[in-house]
Amino acid sequence: MKALSEKEITTNLKEFEGWDYVDGALHTIFEFEDFKEAFSAMTRIAFEAEKLQHHPEWSNVYNSLEIYLSTHDANGVTEKDFELAKIIDELIG
Repeated sequence: MKALSEKEITTNLKEFEGWDYVDGALHTIFEFEDFKEAFSAMTRIAFEAEKLQHHPEWSNVYNSLEIYLSTHDANGVTEKDFELAKIIDELIG
């Protein structure tokens, strides 16, 4: 899988509310009511990421979940990152 150009990434991001292109990755932050809700979202995302064999770089502090998506093998953002971002958006709603 090849990395997308910055122009392709910017164009694709128009379809994703709340996502940006930061430090060579797709980036977003979600805030939840509490830690339990954030961790529950992470668990749902983890099952889908495992199905795709594509895993996010993320961190969780209390009710906040910060996610970076990139494809390390391609040294950049690929279609697979956008596929996972779409799944995450559908899961989080």
